[in-house]
Amino acid sequence: MTSPALAVAVAEAGALGMLTGTLGRDALASQLDVVREKVAVGVNFLIPFLDRSALEEASARSPLVEFFWGAPDRKLVEIAHAGGALASWQVGSADEARSARDAGCDLIVAQGIEAGGHVRGTVGLLPLLDEVRRVVDSPVVAAGGIGTGRAMAAALTAGADAVRVGTRFMAATESIAHPDYVDALIRADANDTVLTTAFGEGWPDAPHRVLASAIAAGEVLGAAQSWTPDWPSSTTTGEVGARALYAGQSVGAVRARTPAADIVHELVGEADRVLSRPA
Repeated sequence: MTSPALAVAVAEAGALGMLTGTLGRDALASQLDVVREKVAVGVNFLIPFLDRSALEEASARSPLVEFFWGAPDRKLVEIAHAGGALASWQVGSADEARSARDAGCDLIVAQGIEAGGHVRGTVGLLPLLDEVRRVVDSPVVAAGGIGTGRAMAAALTAGADAVRVGTRFMAATESIAHPDYVDALIRADANDTVLTTAFGEGWPDAPHRVLASAIAAGEVLGAAQSWTPDWPSSTTTGEVGARALYAGQSVGAVRARTPAADIVHELVGEADRVLSRPA
């Protein structure tokens, strides 16, 4: 769940902000009404919860639609193209990348096991980039464990054309993440995350990376605990620390609540400095 304010702030800083299509057509249309007067943003769709009417809405009004957690499907890519959008598929293996290429995707997101939230990858990002680059010529976006300009530069050097950043923006000023969630991210480092299926009610057998403290807090609650995949927003009540506190292994880069534009500029500036150093 990404707020229009965060997506707009990221886009206005020169990156591509994303909205989620899992809200359904009407809610998505309302969010696109908010952002379209300012910037263009992309829309992400989770295949297990796909609403085709929402996909058609996004395809006609966004420059990019992205699909995740399902086998690449040419029919869905064709819907995106028919509406005028580029199509992207987030994958966790070279085989999935090849399938996404064959389905007609314009770009591919390669997600390493370091990623926060739901994790498709089973190997580290850099080895995955090597494998994906061997089988596709399409533009490739690197995702997973990228929270600094140094990590961004490493991914670009390893063959990525762009990078996806998630965890850093959960702590952005414009994020609607609950303050207790943000505080937990700020205190954490990579060793505080764990890959699990614990928060799987309604979405079973889908591994996800969260703060280990969330699982511990949920176990203390026992029968009162809700193991849903929903992360806590600013309106969440109850035991926030026992909810799905998604965090990638880049969480150590989260050290303060910062405007999204500052995060974008920091990442790009540091990556430029690293990449411009003499060999």
